[in-house]
Amino acid sequence: MMGINKILPLVLIALVVVSAVQAFQLSSLKEKISEGKVSVSSAPKGPVAIASSGGAVASSGSGASPGVTGIESLPTMVGGC
Repeated sequence: MMGINKILPLVLIALVVVSAVQAFQLSSLKEKISEGKVSVSSAPKGPVAIASSGGAVASSGSGASPGVTGIESLPTMVGGC
């Protein structure tokens, strides 16, 4: 069985590696943004289909009455009850 003296350095090394990778990704993202290669948009690009465990598929815009958006278009029951 591995003791805490062997596990702790492995965890610290993993955290340092992950943070180094994230620092590299952040610097390259900043560079792309400053060069104008990245555009930021919060608008959806099209209908999104989500499959549930029951096999039903919900799509944005399907099943809602016309003109009803937001919280009113959510189903009345959420969960497996």
